[in-house]
Amino acid sequence: MNKIIEKRQLSANVYQMKFEAPLIAQERKAGQFIILMVDSEFGERIPLTIADADPVAGWVMIIFQTVGASTMKLSTFNVGDSIPAVLGPLGRPTSIRGENGEKPGRVVCVGGGIGVAPMHPIAQALKAAGNEVTIIMGARNESLFVMLDEMRAIAGDRLILMTDDGSCGRKGLVTDPLKELCAEGKVDEVITIGPPIMMKFCALATKPFGVKTIASLNTIMIDGTGMCGGCRVTVGGETKFVCVDGPEFDAHQVDWDLMLKRMGAFKPQEAAAKEHVCKAGIFK
Repeated sequence: MNKIIEKRQLSANVYQMKFEAPLIAQERKAGQFIILMVDSEFGERIPLTIADADPVAGWVMIIFQTVGASTMKLSTFNVGDSIPAVLGPLGRPTSIRGENGEKPGRVVCVGGGIGVAPMHPIAQALKAAGNEVTIIMGARNESLFVMLDEMRAIAGDRLILMTDDGSCGRKGLVTDPLKELCAEGKVDEVITIGPPIMMKFCALATKPFGVKTIASLNTIMIDGTGMCGGCRVTVGGETKFVCVDGPEFDAHQVDWDLMLKRMGAFKPQEAAAKEHVCKAGIFK
């Protein structure tokens, strides 16, 4: 059992939680994730990326959006409650430029929506390794940004904010400044995390410039050990499993259209589960 020690509601349907998980906090590396269950007997297994952790205090932090039945139930948990089952850290850690003898460079981190949360430990690690880190954050409006202070502490004046409605930063898409930076020749590598359609267009934006681009994929996932095949994607014409081969892949090699199609496969079941939770009064 993993006791919740802090809970914050960041926006209408986005929550931040810290819970006790000392072994995970000690072992996790940038880019890795956990799988948790809100009900150890009947609950589904949902993957969530680690936004932060403290190996000394023994806590792990997640940021999640209430988009389905399980995340809606999780949002009703409070400080002092326990999450029944947590597995991790899972997935391959991010390959941090400069850590393995490679020269540090100019890395652009592009985060969309709550994709900024899993980007946080990656940007931290890149900065610690001596890279020049530029962070581009995108959201529909100002109220939907998460971890602004934390990302500003990493990037300083290299933090670029983009909103659909122009309520904060520049009005437009994250691909606008990304293309500008690539055209200026100021980018050695791009890492993108967010909605799949955003990551697809980041890949399309950088490909003409030949800039290495890594995407952290957030596919449907069940067991997290490569056995079920639910998270399979096609990368460079080969089948890969996000849980064990990823979650990070060469964004220029991902078959984005197939991934988007697979992610919509269970929409009717997801909608029915969500409706059941609402009718049962579990989530209000």
